[in-house]
This record gives sequence, C-alpha cells and structure tokens, in this order.
Amino acid sequence: MRFDGVGDSVSLWGRKGQIYSQEAFRHLLAIERKRASRSNRSLFLLLVRFKGNSGSGLEIPPALAALLFSGLGLCVREIDFVGWHREGRIAGAVLAQGPTEPNPRAGTRIFERVTAVLGRRLPLTGERILDVRVVPLGRS
Repeated sequence: MRFDGVGDSVSLWGRKGQIYSQEAFRHLLAIERKRASRSNRSLFLLLVRFKGNSGSGLEIPPALAALLFSGLGLCVREIDFVGWHREGRIAGAVLAQGPTEPNPRAGTRIFERVTAVLGRRLPLTGERILDVRVVPLGRS
C-alpha cells in the first residue's frame, strides 16, 4: 500500500512539516504502536477538535486547520507526527515516549502546553469550544 497521504504542509519546527491525511496518520499510528511495543516504549495520542454549544464535533475549515496544525507544530518534537485522526474534524499527534514509564504528570503537562498554545493562536468563540484529549497508549 502506498501512502503519499500528505493533506497539506505547514511550517513546523522552523521547516516545512507533514500534515498527514486520516489514512496515512492511522497507518503511521499503527506502525508506531507496534514499534513502541517491540521496544518497550509508550505513546501519547493527542486529539484536538472543536465542539459546538451542543457538544457535537464541528468541521474545521482550512484556514482554522492551518492555524491549528501550526500551533500543534509548536507543541511536538521532530520525532512526533501530526495529521488528521478524523479528516476535517479531529487533528491528532503521536508523541513517542522513552523506554521508561512516562512521568505520571506527562499527560497533564502535554495537555496544559497544548491548550495554552492553541488558546493563544486560535480564534475561539462561544460557538467553538476547544476540546483537547491526551490518550496514553501503553505498552502491549
């Protein structure tokens, strides 16, 4: 199967970075989970979406997606990757952890950093509420 599934690129880490399509992102996530399991590491899956007043997920327009992904680029390292977990609705990032158990506060620190950065960069309104989740993917 061939994946050239780059939905767009954006300036990440001071250079052009890849924003993966949903198909490519999920494929890379599956590979990274296997790699992490073999090397006794864990991962964090970062999910970002916008909810409306009703709590339902909103479609993310391209201009807002560009701001979102450039903000995520400030929050992840070069070894991490970003893309669409659900095309046009949920942005994702996979953050690899080291061979030891992650610090119990690592997920909280990631959450705080991401919400702070995105809160400053994104035009949030009463109709558009930022929803950030950090999901630990443990060793299998």
